[in-house]
Amino acid sequence: MSRIRQLSEGTVNRIAAGEVVERPAAAIKELVENAIDAGATRIDIAASNGGADLLLVEDDGIGMSADDLSLAIQRHATSKLPVAGGEDDLSHIVTMGFRGEALPSIGAVARLSLASRTKDGEAAEIRVDGGKVQGPMPAAFRAFGQHGTRAEVRELFYATPARLKFLKSSRSEDLAITDIVKRLAMARPDIAFTLTLDGRRALDLAAEPDLMDGRLPRLARIMGREFGDNAALVEAQREGVSLSGYAGLPTYNRANAAMQFLFVNGRPVRDKLLVGAVRGAYADFLARDRHPALALFLECDPHFVDVNVHPAKTEVRFRDAGLVRGLIVGALKHALSEAGHRASTTVAGSALDSFRSGAAFQRQSPSPFQSPNIFSAVGVREAPSPYAADVPMSVRMEEALVETAPDKPLGVARAQLHETYVVAQTADGIVIVDQHAAHERLVYERMKKALANGGVARQPLLIPEVVDLDPSEVTRVSQRAAELAELGLVIEAFGPDAVVVREVPAMLGKLDVKGLVRDLADEIAETGNALSLKERLEEVSGTLACHMSVRAGRRLNAEEMNALLREMEATPHSGQCNHGRPTYVELKLADIEKLFGRR
Repeated sequence: MSRIRQLSEGTVNRIAAGEVVERPAAAIKELVENAIDAGATRIDIAASNGGADLLLVEDDGIGMSADDLSLAIQRHATSKLPVAGGEDDLSHIVTMGFRGEALPSIGAVARLSLASRTKDGEAAEIRVDGGKVQGPMPAAFRAFGQHGTRAEVRELFYATPARLKFLKSSRSEDLAITDIVKRLAMARPDIAFTLTLDGRRALDLAAEPDLMDGRLPRLARIMGREFGDNAALVEAQREGVSLSGYAGLPTYNRANAAMQFLFVNGRPVRDKLLVGAVRGAYADFLARDRHPALALFLECDPHFVDVNVHPAKTEVRFRDAGLVRGLIVGALKHALSEAGHRASTTVAGSALDSFRSGAAFQRQSPSPFQSPNIFSAVGVREAPSPYAADVPMSVRMEEALVETAPDKPLGVARAQLHETYVVAQTADGIVIVDQHAAHERLVYERMKKALANGGVARQPLLIPEVVDLDPSEVTRVSQRAAELAELGLVIEAFGPDAVVVREVPAMLGKLDVKGLVRDLADEIAETGNALSLKERLEEVSGTLACHMSVRAGRRLNAEEMNALLREMEATPHSGQCNHGRPTYVELKLADIEKLFGRR
């Protein structure tokens, strides 16, 4: 007798439902995506007891007829998947949903009620309790206007008690619901959203008048007003793929990556590609344990991306991941460069808070000097900086008063404090500059420019290094040989399962050649780019820039201080040092007057 048996339809549906509806937030996501696909301009969401007792989504979309309701709750029934050549076309998906799984999955594990009305039809309702269907039936239903849909989910997972036991606290589930609603609202500023949790209004987002122009106001409402004040516009396009959005200034950073968002064709996704690309773009500006805030929107031909990777549709796969990564890195670097010497407004706020609390500024010691060969490696002469004159006497304040009224962004130098901080007067306030941090960034930018213009000096190995790799890795690395040579690494195939390294970047000094090549092989396989070598070169440049710059304790005269300010204004990224700390603090006169009770 066979021990294999066919599972019942109800069991199959509940098992499948577990992939789509893993928690209340997942059910909310599916219902809200349906509302967006239905052309809604307003979506109201409510939840009770973390969503375990009640989930409610109401919209003013096109609505459904009684016949549509009957089909909508059947598994794998959808109006969204296009047909090409008589076949369902999974390569051209332009809607949020397409699998036809959400409603039947929710109905299999909960008590689902759908009431809907089309513009010219009668309202109808259908109910599904643990997979058992009732209706459709006439309903006394009106949405926001003449049409729309109301989805009500009660006792989520009552039909699967085991799943119910694994729900987290109501607070945790509320946070997950809020997060998913925020992500969906960020992608569609032209739609009004409200979210009510246990009778308390958690979100109330009015529709913005324009999809593109309303993007930053919507992001600021969700990510915080400070993000809106400290975000740089991101715009780029390459080979039919366009990227837009906003990236926070490096000095507006966070302790984790929770404030990083990526949207692909309007769909919020979580993708490791974003994490790596952002890390590469901000590597020059932030310490390893700090993370920027940003929201990026990628638009591409549906054929370029596969959204059918996972039932939850939160993961995507690109046909050319290297193109996407390069686009993100390049666009972010350009946006940050366009920001010039600008530092985040939060720097001034933190300074004022410190004044009010009596806290003192604290300096962090720079990283130790590591490589003495940088000057010959990048073609930079070992010469004193233009601001490095050792003035034999302390700078007197009146020496810095020879300048006329300040009309420059960073003002005119008035004094040097403790031989470390330059104080400048602007048209409407003061600027305090950390002379070492500021000059460190300036030197670093010069070194990067030298690297870009003259290439990287190479050091031949006395004995070439043979590195064993898989044949596929040998092929990938060999195809990038020209790119690696520009970065100072001369490499060539050495049989089918090895490569030989003949020259290495001189500025890296003593180097684990085998480890570097294997890291590069892994990186090329994953992203199509060899960025780790660039990052290592830039890291060494940053370390050396730290030691070539004006040190704290160096006396500067008025001419030197003003020369430092002018070069900061002309140099991109000069608002932060190589470790992500601000190079200057600007205090407006109005803020200073508040400190003294004048306002």
